[in-house]
Amino acid sequence: MNHPSTTSLTRRGIIGGGLGLSAAGLLSACGGGKSATGDSVATGAAASAAATAYDGPEVTLSFWNGFTGGDGAYMKKLVDKFTAEHPNVKITTQTMQWADYYAKLPTAVQAGKGPDVAIMHVDSVATNAARKIIQPLDDVAKALSLTESDFAPVPWQAGIYNDVRYSIPLDVHPMGFFYNKDVMDKAGLDADKPPTNNDEYMDALDKLKAKGIQGHWASPFQFTGGMSLYALVHQFGGSLFSDDAATATWDSEQAVKAFTWWTDLIKNGHSPAKVAQDADIIALQNGKTAFNWNGIWSINSLNEKTGLKWGVAALPTIGEKAADWAGSHQFVLPTQKTADQNKSTASRVFLNWISQQSLEWAKGGQVPARNSVRDSAEFKALTEQATIGAQINDLVFPPAVPGIADVIGEFYKSCNEVTLGSKDAATSLKESAARATKMLEANKKKYQG
Repeated sequence: MNHPSTTSLTRRGIIGGGLGLSAAGLLSACGGGKSATGDSVATGAAASAAATAYDGPEVTLSFWNGFTGGDGAYMKKLVDKFTAEHPNVKITTQTMQWADYYAKLPTAVQAGKGPDVAIMHVDSVATNAARKIIQPLDDVAKALSLTESDFAPVPWQAGIYNDVRYSIPLDVHPMGFFYNKDVMDKAGLDADKPPTNNDEYMDALDKLKAKGIQGHWASPFQFTGGMSLYALVHQFGGSLFSDDAATATWDSEQAVKAFTWWTDLIKNGHSPAKVAQDADIIALQNGKTAFNWNGIWSINSLNEKTGLKWGVAALPTIGEKAADWAGSHQFVLPTQKTADQNKSTASRVFLNWISQQSLEWAKGGQVPARNSVRDSAEFKALTEQATIGAQINDLVFPPAVPGIADVIGEFYKSCNEVTLGSKDAATSLKESAARATKMLEANKKKYQG
């Protein structure tokens, strides 16, 4: 994932990963699924290819991802280490902007020129599974003895569509609560004890305001205002979707409360109106504001700012329960028109190895999905990542239904409208939820017949 200092195209492509797929036709299924007992039932090369080691002839695997930011260097280190330990497996990596990636992948797979291994954002997995762009991976999980106990539950469950696993989680990238220690000091706040709940947060904002400081800049954009409101709706006891993901439910009383808290930051003078894209994090860096809720990918960009004294904590619990927005990068194996037993085996070995060695990946600004890595002393020594990672059980992901990324776009439209003051919360949320529900109905027919 790219942090906010990268281009807007890359930044906005992080969640909008489901875009660009409309031209892709359905491909034939590659086989695999689950029996009524829950045991893996896989067919063809994919079933027999799963293995924990590869000792066959030399193969070259193509690996696609969108890690064009600083995180790309960390993935390169992992790939180089893998090839050094597996001399019979060569990796050719193709890195592109995420928007280009999601546009090119279906076309390449349909033409029989897709990669052997790829990375996909969690909200794009179900869409690509429904379109047969990616293969079922129950055989991989079974052969590698991977279970939910090996991973954080939220990203592990997110890789399942229609009771079949289609992805293996690599990481989660939640939001964190970033704060400027020098600005806090100016307002007489304890920079070693950032606020953890609504009362503490509002008290801190009032003290900052008394010193002429607007303490929390409320962005109207998906990055980071929309993500913040995503978390706040859940903190106030609401949800974005019904349990069966058939209805958008963000027009609830709880959501209105969350949006009202957010817009009150502007109304009460804690935030300027009409904050520009990324102006919130820039203001934090320049000492113009004290607090910023932003993605974990901000860690390295903040560390690059000489003389900046900053810290990070879990999001404060503004509502009645802890909740945090997060995304996840997941490994997928694109569908192959022509099966290659050796490549199939080597791809699975590569996928599993990277997952086990993801400490290096964490240094790029991620939280490893694998418990053994996340619980290691080495990861805990990455203080900022570990602090944000402590929210692992409070993370909220979108439901695993096809087309969900486009549907959530309607929620972010309301975030923009309401924050900018063009519509009141109740009206905007009602309208966007109604549009989203119609999209969910249409997507169900489109993807499931």
